[in-house]
Amino acid sequence: MNAQVRGKYWDDFEVGEVIVTPKRTVTSTDIVNFACLSGDFNEVHTNWEYCKQTQFGEPIAHGPLVYSIVGGLQYAAGINDGTLIALLQIDGWRMLKPVFHGDTIHAEMTVLDKTETSKGDKGVVQMKREFKNQKGETVQEMMVKMLYKRRPAA
Repeated sequence: MNAQVRGKYWDDFEVGEVIVTPKRTVTSTDIVNFACLSGDFNEVHTNWEYCKQTQFGEPIAHGPLVYSIVGGLQYAAGINDGTLIALLQIDGWRMLKPVFHGDTIHAEMTVLDKTETSKGDKGVVQMKREFKNQKGETVQEMMVKMLYKRRPAA
């Protein structure tokens, strides 16, 4: 017996559709744990005294940490569960605003294009991803191509 699939198949995505993920608050613990996991102890992420001399005034989240959290939120939204095969490409990844501990972030993903693969059992979905904070400000953006399963024949 196959496990029930919660995710969206390639066939389910509609060009122009906007998918909004749940929200999550970034904590100081997240920032410290990511520094430990990645080995990136850059002072802009870990040193309060150093950060007092920067335009941020306090440590900020690593860009890849924000990306990772949003990856989890995309999964929590249900669209990837059992249907995502691979992340194929990221273009134009831009860090537009810092993310601080206490910021609550989510993603808004707009489906731009769908392309069927030559075998026909999967397809590529191109999306614009915008990561937003609690003020509605876009803190990161990128274009992604993701490979999804096609809906199985009944």
